[in-house]
Amino acid sequence: MGEWLEGQDQKKKATVDKGGKYLTFTLADEEYGIVILKVKEIIGMMPITPVPQTPEFVKGVINLRGKVIPVVDLRLKFGMDHAGYSERTCIIVVEIVGEVGSIMMGTVVDSVSEVIHLKNEDIEETPTFGTRLNTSYIRGMAKMDGRVKILLDIDKVLTSQELSLLDKAV
Repeated sequence: MGEWLEGQDQKKKATVDKGGKYLTFTLADEEYGIVILKVKEIIGMMPITPVPQTPEFVKGVINLRGKVIPVVDLRLKFGMDHAGYSERTCIIVVEIVGEVGSIMMGTVVDSVSEVIHLKNEDIEETPTFGTRLNTSYIRGMAKMDGRVKILLDIDKVLTSQELSLLDKAV
């Protein structure tokens, strides 16, 4: 019984750690969120220099105040159709931590919505979609105003192979 209780405590702790402030944004009319502490800044679209031999979702690199930062289009990474960029399209600059260390990365999103504070009870675990679908990059599902926002674990959106590709690109 002690093992079962210990397992329940770990489940509770995993859920407890998910509450907090999230930056929400849209991709193809769906709402997503990332932990605000991962966000370094939000910038408007700017010229992106393509890098040869990178996956389609890697748009290229930008020069942000003298620092070269890779840029990923989240629509393409998630297998959505490419949409033309508008005046609302922007780049969320995030700091991700992977096996290659800490990397600053730009993520292109359709539009930024708002910063919201979520309580633990507002967040549900990611549903199981079967063994073939990797959902490790989804932190949880937030229930708000009768809708669901997909909370991303931005550190896990890219695989370690993709991260090492980005690291080599800059």
